Amino acid sequence: GPMPDSPLRLDMARALNRIDAPLTFSETGQGPDGETGTITPQDMVTTVGDVALARPGMGASYHLSVVCDDADQGITHVIRGQDLFTATQIHVLLQRLLGLPTPSYHHHRLIRDDAGRRLAKRDDARAIASYRAMGKTPADIRHMLGLSSFQKHPRG
Repeated sequence: GPMPDSPLRLDMARALNRIDAPLTFSETGQGPDGETGTITPQDMVTTVGDVALARPGMGASYHLSVVCDDADQGITHVIRGQDLFTATQIHVLLQRLLGLPTPSYHHHRLIRDDAGRRLAKRDDARAIASYRAMGKTPADIRHMLGLSSFQKHPRG
C-alpha cells in the first residue's frame, strides 16, 4: 500500500501496558548517569516518549532495525557507548513486544577530546587507527573505554 506521510510511532504507554514491568536486562556497565539494567514504565513514558518505528521514505527506524538484526543474527552480547543507554531501553521493550531474545549489554564510557566532546564519526573524530598510529595498544584503547576486563578473543 501507499507509504504513510507521517512517522509510524510506538505508543509508549500502551506498549508498556502489554508487558511485565519493570523492564529489566543484563547490564555489566552502566548508563551515563549510573543507570543499571532496570527501567520503570513511568520513566520510559516521561523520558523516552513515543518513538518512531518507521518514517516515510526511510523504512524501519534504527531502533526496529537493530532489534530485528540482532535477533536474526543470534547476537548474545552487545557492547556500546553510554550515549546509547536510552536506546537500549527502547530495544529491550521492542524485543519483549516482538517475543525476541534480549542480549546481555555492556555500556562503556566514551572517549572524549580535550574539549570534553565525545569522539564521533560524524564529527570527523579520531578513528581507532589514529590511536594505533600514535602507538596506543589494543589494551590501551580498552582501558580508555573502561573495558580493561574484556579480554581479546582467543581466535583474534
